Amino acid sequence: MSETVLQPDPRRWKALVFIGLAQLMVVLDATIVNIALPSAQNALGFSDANRQWVVTAYALAFGGLLLFGGRIADMWGRRRTFIVGLTGFALASALGGAAANTAMLLGARALQGVFGALLAPAALSLLAVMFTEAKERAKAFGVFGAIAGGGGAIGLILGGLLTEYLNWRWTFFVNIPFAAVAIAGAVLVIREPAQGRNGNRLDIPGVLLVTTGLVSLVYGFTRAESDGWTSGVTLGLFAAAAVLLIAFVLVERSVKAPLLPLRVVTNRNRAGVYLSLGSAVIGMFGLFLFLTYYLQVVLRYSPVVTGLAFLPMVAGMITGSTQIGARLMTRVAPRSLMVPGFLTASLGMLILTQIKVDSSYLHILPGLVLMGLGMGTAFMPAMSLATYGVEPRDAGVASAMVNTSQQVGGAIGTALLNTIATSAGTAWFKSHQALAQTPLGKLEGMVHSFSTAIWWSFGILVLSGAIAFVFINVGRPSTESQGAAQENDVPVLVH
Repeated sequence: MSETVLQPDPRRWKALVFIGLAQLMVVLDATIVNIALPSAQNALGFSDANRQWVVTAYALAFGGLLLFGGRIADMWGRRRTFIVGLTGFALASALGGAAANTAMLLGARALQGVFGALLAPAALSLLAVMFTEAKERAKAFGVFGAIAGGGGAIGLILGGLLTEYLNWRWTFFVNIPFAAVAIAGAVLVIREPAQGRNGNRLDIPGVLLVTTGLVSLVYGFTRAESDGWTSGVTLGLFAAAAVLLIAFVLVERSVKAPLLPLRVVTNRNRAGVYLSLGSAVIGMFGLFLFLTYYLQVVLRYSPVVTGLAFLPMVAGMITGSTQIGARLMTRVAPRSLMVPGFLTASLGMLILTQIKVDSSYLHILPGLVLMGLGMGTAFMPAMSLATYGVEPRDAGVASAMVNTSQQVGGAIGTALLNTIATSAGTAWFKSHQALAQTPLGKLEGMVHSFSTAIWWSFGILVLSGAIAFVFINVGRPSTESQGAAQENDVPVLVH
């Protein structure tokens, strides 16, 4: 084992500001456009069938190219990839805001996904290589975890404000100042450590197999939502995804310089992070999706008020991540934060299963706060552990796996929970045919379908806690760092 004496970058905390800003921009984009969709549809006149493609075009490009983006970051350098990703994302956002027709809008969304797939893993891997001391790493990942967990809810708030007081185009244009500030910060402040580049040639067969496999998987869940789980197209896409991803694993086992070294995902603790985070995101989508409809359609909140209603959850996420997770991360094992975090979030979800047509905001407020506290506490150590002990040359692709698990989880969550809600609503209307003809009955059936889907989200969050408990067994970072370094044969950084 070699020892390398390195002084920490004195500008690393300033760098965190710009890395966090870039991450916020990417996470915001997952939800900010959703609230603007009705206005965009009216302005451009696209069909309901094309409406889903505004979301799907981004999801397919982003989810399919994340591992490729992570490896590019390892090869090019994370700082360079970070700047390229920011620049491309800003230009794609400008194109989307200026869209004159449906094709232009969909193309812009796909380009956002492409450059987001470069930007997201570069941001997380920069954090991983710049913050190596346990206590500082805890603080840095506390901030990053709060952004990753709360950004979607902030997107709902910002999307409502921009759509209601300006117009839908500003949900795209708002990315430009975010990106400009982050680019300036990257040029002036961010300095990536010189070591840790991956100089191997790009694994082209691996890129093609994993990209087409992930696109097939994400698109399969999208089609399941609209066509049904047993339709020929849906089953064909899932079968293609399985074949392509199995072939990808076989290729990665045999090539000299794999796109995704299997040592990254076969590590027990990192596998536990990827699985628990992915399943938790499924549950989170249950909350965002159905609670947004509940607040706007049943309680008749405006888009702005709906967004503001999520603020207590955002505050809970920030508190859980920066005040609970970051403070305890160096004192307890990650599992001791992740398991209680997921279970606290599930308790919040349990409260939200009790929504009624005549519920007030005070009935759902405790559930939102507990959701935020729990997810913030769990996300923070998970984000850190996902890149903990990994070889520096693999930091980008390990970071990409975090985003991939969340993206696939989001696709599954949207399709699975929508299907469950639709089935529950149909069954309720059949058994309450007389009541279903009244306005109150229609709302009752809608709320029943939401509540049923949220019950499933509750169970999925409990499953996330169980996965974390079973898989994750690493000790406190301050006591395990040397052993992890030895296990992965990387230098111990002595500050």
